[in-house]
Parts: sequence; C-alpha cells; structure tokens
Amino acid sequence: MSTLAHAVSDSMTMLRRNLKHALRYPTMTFSVVAMPVMMLLLFNYAFGGALGAGISGAPTGGGEYIDYVAPGIILMAATAGAVATAVGVCVDMTEGIVNRFRTMSISRVAFLTGHVVGSALQTLLAVALVIGVALAIGFRPDASPVEWIAAVGLLTLLILALTWLAAGMGLVAKTPESASNTPLPLTFLPFLGSAIVPTDSMPTGLRWFAEYQPFTPVIETLRGLLMGTEIGTSGYVAFAWCVGLTLVGYLWARSAFGRTAKR
Repeated sequence: MSTLAHAVSDSMTMLRRNLKHALRYPTMTFSVVAMPVMMLLLFNYAFGGALGAGISGAPTGGGEYIDYVAPGIILMAATAGAVATAVGVCVDMTEGIVNRFRTMSISRVAFLTGHVVGSALQTLLAVALVIGVALAIGFRPDASPVEWIAAVGLLTLLILALTWLAAGMGLVAKTPESASNTPLPLTFLPFLGSAIVPTDSMPTGLRWFAEYQPFTPVIETLRGLLMGTEIGTSGYVAFAWCVGLTLVGYLWARSAFGRTAKR
C-alpha cells in the first residue's frame, strides 16, 4: 500500500471513530445545534421588530427581519463546531490515547484529519438544521441552485478553516475545560460584524473593526448569494480569509501535534 493510500485509510478509520463518539455522546453535538437555533429564535421573535425597522437598505425590513438575520445566524452555526473540535482533540491528548496511536503503524496525519473531517461533517449537519428552522419560521431566500452551491461551498471552506484552528487550540490546551473556552471568541465574533445589524449603524471605532474583521465579508457574501443583495468585493475577500485561515490552522495544528510528540 502506498503512503497516500495508507494515510487515507487511517484517516477514514479515525473519522469513523470520531463519528461513533459523536453518536455515543451527543451532548456536544446537540449544543452545536441548540445555540444558533436559540439565537435565531431570540433575534427574530424578541428583537426582530425593533432591529428590523431600523435597518435601512436591507433586503427586508420591519417584520421580515428574518431575511436579514438568518444568513448571519447560519454563519454562527458554522462557527459553533469549533468548541466541540477543541474539546475532542484535547480529551484525546490528555487521556493518553494519542500516545498509544504513536506506538502503532498509523499515519501521523490521520489523527488530526479524522477529528477535522468528523467535526466538519457534524457542523454542516448543524448548519442544515439551522437553515431548516429558519425556513420554517419565515426565511425566504431567492437563491438559484448555483448560488446555493456557492453558499454551501463558502460555508464548508469556513468550517474547515475554523476546525483546523480549533484543532490547534485543543492541542495546546492543558485541560478540556480550557479547550472549551479558547474557541469562544470565534463563535461570538460574528456579533461584532454585520450578522445582526449593518456595520454603518455602529459607532465609528466598532464600525471600523466590524468592517475589517474576517467574518463580515463572509456574512455579506452569504447574504448576497441567498438574498440577492450586492456582494461587491466581499466574495474575493471572504475567499481569501477562508483560505488563509485554513492554511494557518493546518500549519499550526501540524506544528503543535509534532511538538507534543517530543514531550
């Protein structure tokens, strides 16, 4: 068997292991889904009237605030899986199972690849469920099939980027508790973008941060694809951010995993 085939086979084994863990202990997976769903319901029903009426230039207004906020909440669902990834990697590191893997004839990339792909699949499922809830409560996108494919592709790329970053966080965390706290800024950073309200409604300092942080162009691109709003250069910026974060996360996770082998 070639080196590549060996790595793919071991990665699939690790993927099955992580998916079985997710089915056996569904609490973390449930939390990945529950948080964005609660946010969606809260902002639509509790704050939708006030926030929607104040959004000028949005594709919808007033009682149809759901069409503005749903793409932002869908992106939040894409970020929610980072916590589960960091905790899962840290648990394996602290419980010693990785040391046992190192004594076996297992590809060195298989452990991280299994965690990342497994977490990405769970997060994509969470995104699909959030989209289903959004449609059930009034979200009405007008995207074509090609635009839906582009939106799913963008979300998948973002999920891979955040999952690799979270894997690195899990490797350097000392305890599962600290691993669960480290990715939290990633899950709440969309609030400081255009997920809930347009950036031009924010104070000057916060508006500058919101416009130049990585999640805002992703949100604007996703909103443009689903709702037909203007995308402009946001698509190129969002793609560049996702690719850059994926590369940084991958290199960081590989480096951190290599350093743990020397301890």
